[in-house]
Amino acid sequence: MSEAGTAPGPKVANRAAITACLILSVVMQALDTTIANVAMPYIQGSVSASADQINWVLTSYIVAAAIMTPPSGFLAGRFGRKRILMISVAGFVVASVLCGIAQSLGQIVGFRLLQGFFGAALVPLSQSILLDIYEPRERGSAMALFGVSIMVGPVLGPVVGGWLTDNLSWRWVFYINVPIGILALAGVSAFVSETPRDGAAKLDWLGFGALSIAIAALQVALDRGEQLNWFGSLEIILEMVIAGVAFYVFLVHIFTADKPFVDPRLFRDRNFAVGILFIFIVGITYLASLALMTPYLQTLMGYPVVTAGLVMGPRGIGTMVCMLVVGRLVGKVDTRLLLAIGFGISAYAMYDMTGWTPAVSQWTIISTGFIQGAGLGFLFVPLTTVTFATLPAARRGEGTGLYNLSRNVGSSVGISVVSALLVSNGQVNHAEIAAHVTPYNRLFEAPAVAQALSPYTAVGRAALDGLVTMQASIISYVNDFKLLMILCLAALPLVLLLRSAGPPAAGEPVVVD
Repeated sequence: MSEAGTAPGPKVANRAAITACLILSVVMQALDTTIANVAMPYIQGSVSASADQINWVLTSYIVAAAIMTPPSGFLAGRFGRKRILMISVAGFVVASVLCGIAQSLGQIVGFRLLQGFFGAALVPLSQSILLDIYEPRERGSAMALFGVSIMVGPVLGPVVGGWLTDNLSWRWVFYINVPIGILALAGVSAFVSETPRDGAAKLDWLGFGALSIAIAALQVALDRGEQLNWFGSLEIILEMVIAGVAFYVFLVHIFTADKPFVDPRLFRDRNFAVGILFIFIVGITYLASLALMTPYLQTLMGYPVVTAGLVMGPRGIGTMVCMLVVGRLVGKVDTRLLLAIGFGISAYAMYDMTGWTPAVSQWTIISTGFIQGAGLGFLFVPLTTVTFATLPAARRGEGTGLYNLSRNVGSSVGISVVSALLVSNGQVNHAEIAAHVTPYNRLFEAPAVAQALSPYTAVGRAALDGLVTMQASIISYVNDFKLLMILCLAALPLVLLLRSAGPPAAGEPVVVD
């Protein structure tokens, strides 16, 4: 990932126009991380996918973005930053159209992979251009605007996605990228200057390829494991073996190569090593819980898609508000305390969700979502600050790539794991509850129960099965929320491993995640 120089250069012409088109690029990518979530039940029905298969639409995009984020700096240096940014925007728009016209699960997953490949460079390249066109004293304001544009996704994504799905079609959650992308592409083409190309730039293709294969094979195994009975399937065994061998090759290579894809000396920095683990956990809890909320609201609670989007939106507002507040506290309050508060708030929100039933009120959903978002706001800025606080400036470009890679892998792994547990626990819970539903249960002697849920009639048995399935699903969701709560609590003691970070140096930009 490329880093902007720290020396102020001459004032750039059309700076406002450049900023606007870069913000459009970032908003387009940020929206796509959440806008499709509320449409998942509709996409699932359209492509005839199961509950665990439909999450491939989410994980494929995240994994592709994770793989392609670290080499974005190399590509920009080798072929020119403007050219790579234009290719990324154009490719993202084309992939969005293909997602919109997809007719099968395989097609939409494949096109989402393309979206992730092209979208990976949008955020880091836009950020580096912004850092270049603003002087050091102005970069704080520029990065604040940049951070707000990234938070547009969690705030507006569910709301806009719900409205488009309800009033037009789920396909429009992808088509909406077309006008935004065209404006961004025209702006980049007209106003952004090209950077010199470094013909000598090289990428460690063996290290990059080995890590990519390891991540991809692991993700496929996690996505298909529940459907294929995990290690009872030869395919899953092969995928796990491939992931293990590829990761082994990656580890051996980075410790023996002269210029490896990932310099292992980065992990000598304790703050960086612990920060990578923390952002992995944040990635799991953030998007995994979001992936659980959509089917809970629309399937179990029967919410219309617009209502589901509206009640999920305040989570992003909570994150945005707390990011602005915490940004002022960093350097004045120990970042370890801020992180502990963030994980504590996130754990409390998950604990509250373990008590939910389909009868929970909208206000409870909104307030809990806001609290959870606030917890994330307490984590993002301090975690980024403390992770890079003791890392040498020359290594921050490489460190940023790994940081984003860890977050994206955590998100995709988290979604896959909670989705698999939701299905498997649902089956177990259904069997355990159904074991108590017998004709000898005295509750069936009640006239109202006997009339609606009689085990002696086909209609009654169908109604009983539907009721048992719903109760089994509720318990499965509770178990997933409890797992995420435990994960947040388990991260709390690790805060003590971090060294305290002071405020950033004057004029030094803070990496925005």
